Amino acid sequence: MLIQFNFKNFKSFRDEVSLDMSATKISEHTDHVALISNDKFLKVAAIYGANGSGKSNLYEAFKYMRYYVINSFNFGGEDENDKEILYKKPASFLFDKDSINEENTFEVFYVDNSDEKEQVYQYGFSILKDMVVEEWLYSKAKTQKEYKTIFYRDKENNLDLSGIANNKHENIMTSLEKETLVVSLGSKLKVDKLKKVRDWFLKNVTIGFGEPTEDYIRSHTLPENFLGDKNVQKDVIKYINSFDESLQDFEVIEAMSDKDDAKNKSYVINVLHKIINSNDKMPISLKEESGGTLKMFALYPYLKKVLDNGGTLFIDELDSRLHPLLMRNIILTFLNPETNANNAQLIFTTHDVWHFSNDLLRRDEIWLIEKNNDGISSLYSLAEFKDDEGNKVRKDESYAKNYLTGFYGAIPSLKPLNILKGD
Repeated sequence: MLIQFNFKNFKSFRDEVSLDMSATKISEHTDHVALISNDKFLKVAAIYGANGSGKSNLYEAFKYMRYYVINSFNFGGEDENDKEILYKKPASFLFDKDSINEENTFEVFYVDNSDEKEQVYQYGFSILKDMVVEEWLYSKAKTQKEYKTIFYRDKENNLDLSGIANNKHENIMTSLEKETLVVSLGSKLKVDKLKKVRDWFLKNVTIGFGEPTEDYIRSHTLPENFLGDKNVQKDVIKYINSFDESLQDFEVIEAMSDKDDAKNKSYVINVLHKIINSNDKMPISLKEESGGTLKMFALYPYLKKVLDNGGTLFIDELDSRLHPLLMRNIILTFLNPETNANNAQLIFTTHDVWHFSNDLLRRDEIWLIEKNNDGISSLYSLAEFKDDEGNKVRKDESYAKNYLTGFYGAIPSLKPLNILKGD
């Protein structure tokens, strides 16, 4: 379970920011809170802000950290062509000369839901161009106050591996490249403590519905074992029936081909719709379903994955092509302890103010991103916001109305579209 995500010098975020999933001491919606490792954490965070404020950049920062942890053992070596295919340089803040040449830093605090001891981990790293200049991993048991060092790496590649078994030290030190994270390499070398960290990142999912290519690929990706397992198809239909009962079943037909190649077989997938006053069903190609249905189809495997394993699902533009009630249903699924027994988390960006409500969310579950005149984005929660007189947001306020009138900031500064005015 993600406790906190911190990062610095990434895209529009020049200064360090923190997305904190720790529950604050407020009284509303106490059933939203999960008690883990003697602390209280949140299962949902909704992120609002104007177009271009940096909402997607927050999502991209978490996505980049996950990508680097999972893949960096492939970044080293002498073959520059292979490395360039995989390696993506982090995007620094571009609007001052210092930041362009400074480190990009990423850090998480988290509890591994699969760990019965409920250990809390602090893991992070800093990158300068194509070089890891600092990396650290600390942990503490829920009964402890102080973190213990598992490893620490400095700019000169000096390594403190005091929390890792001695027989693993030499392999790590001789194999480590300047672009490679100790966690990523250690997982490859089957160092248990390091593999657990990488596995935690693998459990988490990032989905960007604001990026057309990724959106298309996701909506045309089938759930695992969908083609050959009728039970999987039934589960998907049951899920879809939560918002559209006209869909009855799937029909999977192997496409005709001149080639006898089991690996490259293609299939036609139809959705069977009920016909009025008939037991027959009408087949409609899956790709001809509505954009909203295809988005829900795309979400299914990732919702199921994180709800099953207690991971974190970070979605950019969750509201895109979804009815507000359907989006609300997804949020409630994560908030309900019965449907989210493993304390999975949903973090999402949105413009849908219908959910900017004290009826649905706590103040510490609502986050705002604002960009100033220098192009610098900042992040803050409704629970920590104060007005010019130092007053905090009350739980009985009309959140959406106050937000749209600019009381909390993080809205567009609009001017008349005179360019569209006729002569």
